[in-house]
Amino acid sequence: MIDLSLAIRNLLRNRRRSFATFFALALGTAAILLFGGYRKNIEYTMHTAYVRDGGHLQIQHRDLFLYGSGNPTKYSIAGYEAIISAISRDEVLGKMVTVITPTLQFGGIASNFSAGVSRTVVGLGIVASDRNNMRTWNEFGLPRASPHFALDGAAADAAIVGTGVARVLLLCESLNIDNCPKPEEEQPASGAALPTDIAQLAAREAPRAKAAGGARIELLASSSGGAPNVVSLAIVNAERQGFKELDEIYLMLQLPQAQRLIYGRTSPKVTAIMVQIKHSGQIDEAKERLVGLLEAQARGQSLAVLDFRELNPFFVQTVQLFDTIFGFIFALIASIVLFTVGNTMSTAVMERTVEIGTIRAMGLRRRGVQRLFVVEGMLLGVAGTVSGAVFAILSSALINQMGLTWLPPGSGERLPLLMLVWGETPTIAGTTIGLILIAALSAWLPARRASRMVIVDALRHV
Repeated sequence: MIDLSLAIRNLLRNRRRSFATFFALALGTAAILLFGGYRKNIEYTMHTAYVRDGGHLQIQHRDLFLYGSGNPTKYSIAGYEAIISAISRDEVLGKMVTVITPTLQFGGIASNFSAGVSRTVVGLGIVASDRNNMRTWNEFGLPRASPHFALDGAAADAAIVGTGVARVLLLCESLNIDNCPKPEEEQPASGAALPTDIAQLAAREAPRAKAAGGARIELLASSSGGAPNVVSLAIVNAERQGFKELDEIYLMLQLPQAQRLIYGRTSPKVTAIMVQIKHSGQIDEAKERLVGLLEAQARGQSLAVLDFRELNPFFVQTVQLFDTIFGFIFALIASIVLFTVGNTMSTAVMERTVEIGTIRAMGLRRRGVQRLFVVEGMLLGVAGTVSGAVFAILSSALINQMGLTWLPPGSGERLPLLMLVWGETPTIAGTTIGLILIAALSAWLPARRASRMVIVDALRHV
């Protein structure tokens, strides 16, 4: 207590210098924590988006992720209903899982027959009600709305496309898409886009397409037997995807429709089974349980369980990038703190040389002199970092109430811009404790020099 009282008095002897050091510590701490809150917002936002779209875990053929982009239906899962049923009945997984849903990915050619345009697409057959339930997952409590999924409750022939697909197929006007440019060249004559044999296949569903009205396309795909097959789809919505390349090939339709297109009258299959669980911290436990279940349930099929981080390396790379930037910022602020506190303590030692000689002559040992200056440095560190942490928490709360938005990479919608500082105890504790220790270290070097002064030389110092 005596050392603390003396340290406070010595710091107040030169208030201007002490305040400048305190302000540098507080500002540095606040800067680190605010960027840390921004980093957490990015991580949680992307984490939530990937889990909502693809689940925490996916059961796939072990070669689908590496080789399935060319022909995903080659790596299909047979008997997927039994696998889903087994997962639902499992006493451990049943308590973890919120949604289990099959998906079918395939390639095809989408055509707007009336406009004479077409393009290649990647189709995804889904269970609309399951996908709508997946979009409600929000473990991190982000203020992100979950609009109703357009395919949930829609007709069997309904589909969703990316805005790029809608632009290329000249569907913007039918779908009421804003900021959708049109080509300058004259539109080709009706029916010019499809060969005669494909047009005949599409014509089988023409009466139903005309009756339904609205934006419709024809989707051509190769069936599992290699024969071409065509269905007519009613486009109910266009969703902007995060990447232009994906936006211009994205097509989502009802799973039964996709299975009829690919498998016809044969036994339907899927290319993946998505598993969404309650908490991301349960991923490893759920994955281990799923692997054991598949060994007993899906013998003869080479299946693997991949988590969303393996399926989306962009997420992992983004988190690692921001972790690196956070570490660089911390190191930069720590260097500033080191030199600022060190310079303050060095100046104090020089000004109090005679005082140091006097207390040494009165019997205070070297360790006592050294402890006195170290306590001053730690006191500056505690006051500055705690004040900076409080300022960062209050500032983040104010920013979060301003309703700011931003467009993150890989997203097609603007999201709330948040600074998630409050509640991130490891970040707050690590930052404050780290800077306090750095402040104590920077005070230790001048304190060691002060403790080694020769008493006679210190007393006659002018």
